[in-house]
Amino acid sequence: MKFFSLNKEAADVSFKEAVIKGIAPDKGLYFPREIKPLSASFFENIEDLTDHEIAFKAIEQFVSESIPENKLKEIINSVLDFPFPVIELENNVATLELFHGPTMAFKDVGARFMAHCLEYFSEDHSSEVTVLVATSGDTGGAVANGFLGVKGVKVVILYPGGKVSDIQERQLTTLGQNITALEVNGNFDDCQNMVKTAFLDSELKSEMQLTSANSINVARWLPQMFYFLFTYKKLKNKGRSIVFSVPSGNFGNICAGMIAQKLGLPVAHFIASTNVNDTVPQYMLTQEYSPKISKATISNAMDVGDPSNFIRIRHLFENDFENLSKNISSYSFTDKETREALLKIYNDYSYVADPHGAVGYLGLKKYQKTNSDIYGVFLETAHPVKFLDVVEETIGKKIDLPEKIAKMMTKKKNKIQISTYEELKKYLLAT
Repeated sequence: MKFFSLNKEAADVSFKEAVIKGIAPDKGLYFPREIKPLSASFFENIEDLTDHEIAFKAIEQFVSESIPENKLKEIINSVLDFPFPVIELENNVATLELFHGPTMAFKDVGARFMAHCLEYFSEDHSSEVTVLVATSGDTGGAVANGFLGVKGVKVVILYPGGKVSDIQERQLTTLGQNITALEVNGNFDDCQNMVKTAFLDSELKSEMQLTSANSINVARWLPQMFYFLFTYKKLKNKGRSIVFSVPSGNFGNICAGMIAQKLGLPVAHFIASTNVNDTVPQYMLTQEYSPKISKATISNAMDVGDPSNFIRIRHLFENDFENLSKNISSYSFTDKETREALLKIYNDYSYVADPHGAVGYLGLKKYQKTNSDIYGVFLETAHPVKFLDVVEETIGKKIDLPEKIAKMMTKKKNKIQISTYEELKKYLLAT
């Protein structure tokens, strides 16, 4: 399997090269040259397979040129060592909990998969790889945990100062070892632009091997298709069309779900639920893509004004808007609506959601107003404890801290403050 740049001005590369490079020399995102559907019998008998077997069959075609079968199975076994529960709230609404991993966020799957891949790729190289990553919330913690102590890999995480929760910040500033956190005076888009600029800086590229662990990296993004497949396995016998409502920021998670759909996963529709950073909802209304400066919200992991992965989604549907709109709807919601949803979910179902899950719930309920015959699943992408102040204030209930979070609260935050790309470059060249 080869990967090509969506800007189409760079040579095709292997999975290994795509992972190590992160972004193509022509500034394009890498994308699989082809996607071969899995057999009909795979989906007909999916309930007879383990999650590890499902994941292996799904990802094998994309990575087999770079990772042998035995090593791929070993990686999958290490990555998927926690559950992905589907909790039914009413007869046509369920939530998929993706926060049972080590950092209590959905990005644990992709971050750990990528870390294991890079560790394998670096076994026969003496040079160090620097993973440079921007985060709007949960990516940083997941990447920090996934790469902690990995030999031959140094991790530098950029995050917007004052725009992530206290627990999210602690998850990326308290680990030490090969992890460094840079607090940026700006928003997530500023962080992401710095990372993209670094990848194209010839002086940096001559001094070090840089790669990214954002969802622009194929090893971080593709494995996220696993839990859509796992969910279908659990809901197959419901006898109704399945629709996923995905809280969407950089649009990597929903794009991975659409890759699973291209593999043959029977999904009727996807809903991209966003906060007031509504670049994609506006595109679905106007057919004009107009990136914006991101705005801070209580669902901060979705505070993205120019979602990188939306170009991958458009490519999946060959930039045919009519075909795209048959497969995806997109709605945006305010913080006020998000808080109201948090309280409603708690009052109606005795279920404590996080702000991102609440946005997913709102998108699903809006879609169901005109599509009542479907079975809807909204994704709970992070544990509510990660947004402790917002959730407790909204539902009027104290939330117990999980042990892994409680231990972290006593540790000192270590971070370096920067404001410009020049400061980032100076730091990278000095280390």
